[in-house]
Amino acid sequence: MLNGLRQFIADVVSPHAHGERAFDDTGYQLAATALLIHVISLDGQPNEAERRKLHSLIESRFGLDRGSADHLIASATLVEGEAVDLYHFTSVIMRSVDDAGRLRIVEMMWELVYADGQVSEFEDNVVWRAADLLGVSSRDRIELKHRVAAMRSVAVAGH
Repeated sequence: MLNGLRQFIADVVSPHAHGERAFDDTGYQLAATALLIHVISLDGQPNEAERRKLHSLIESRFGLDRGSADHLIASATLVEGEAVDLYHFTSVIMRSVDDAGRLRIVEMMWELVYADGQVSEFEDNVVWRAADLLGVSSRDRIELKHRVAAMRSVAVAGH
């Protein structure tokens, strides 16, 4: 994992220095997690609901145990802090993940945006930009947003 993190950071800093090397699952998971951390950090420090939702998504979607998820989130937090823009994360994901996987990542982003019960203009904009860089259509992005919002409304009404 540490070597994967070093390689990922090297690729983020200088993405063309290593040619078109294929990233393993760790690289794509690190990029996706960093993108998710970016989303929940837009309005300041992530709150408890956002942190819980991030852990839940990482564990369930990537099939990781709590310790592995903690490690991945810590590594992704470091990488996200060093990143200049979204392209570095989305380019890794584009090389590693099929259309259905990219849709799931955008859906995860929406789930995190709605974790605190409100969507800011900044959050909406970053999901739009990331989805665009991931090749997810506006129609699919909006459909995912509405689906997640509807699930959130049902979950809130059920409590």
